[in-house]
Amino acid sequence: MKDQKPLWTTGIALLLVVATFFTVNQWNQKQEKALADQKQELKNKNEKLSTEIERLQSTNEYLKEQPSVEEKENGYHTWPEIEKKADRLVKESDGNFKKSWAMYLVKEAERYKINPFLVYELLKVETGGTFNPELVGPETKYGHAYGMSQFMKNTAPWIADMAGLPYEEELLFDPYYSMQLSLVYLDFLQKKYDNWDEALTAYHRGMGGMKEYKEENGHAKSWYAKEIQEKAENHTAVVLAN
Repeated sequence: MKDQKPLWTTGIALLLVVATFFTVNQWNQKQEKALADQKQELKNKNEKLSTEIERLQSTNEYLKEQPSVEEKENGYHTWPEIEKKADRLVKESDGNFKKSWAMYLVKEAERYKINPFLVYELLKVETGGTFNPELVGPETKYGHAYGMSQFMKNTAPWIADMAGLPYEEELLFDPYYSMQLSLVYLDFLQKKYDNWDEALTAYHRGMGGMKEYKEENGHAKSWYAKEIQEKAENHTAVVLAN
């Protein structure tokens, strides 16, 4: 019996060593997982920060390019052409796009040197052809999109700031405010990319989403960009023909 005591104590000691090993090993695994999670979190934050820095730099460059004084052509000469284009929009929409909206859109699009038919077709796609200024889009992981131009609450404030406009959530349902934001954003995107395929796809998917689409497909000619441009060109051709 005296000889068995050392074996018993040795067994206990061995069990303690094994238990300690597993405990330390589990702790190390938890620490490694925690460190990996922290590393991923930091990576996500860095990517988000890089995207925000890129956006701010682009916004700053865009604002620097804006002229302080705009030369305007005499309205007597331009108004008939504006009304002709506006009438085309009202007719094509079966009256869903109001004449006052159309006049506003055509006049403001001229200031940014953007084809008003391109903006009209964008609004048409965004609202499913309803041009409903009070439209609330389906829920996504980023939230809902609001109004005729379907801006999200994480995008609209900085575009409003860039446009020199006040921001309130209720204003997203104002058709004139909504159209103005879409014009400013399109102008910003077109100047940033100097390419309407990229600008329109970025409007639809976000700038990050456009980048991913381009990496996956080798181009930015999404169905969204293609459809809007083709229909806008058709409107232009019809107006010129008349």
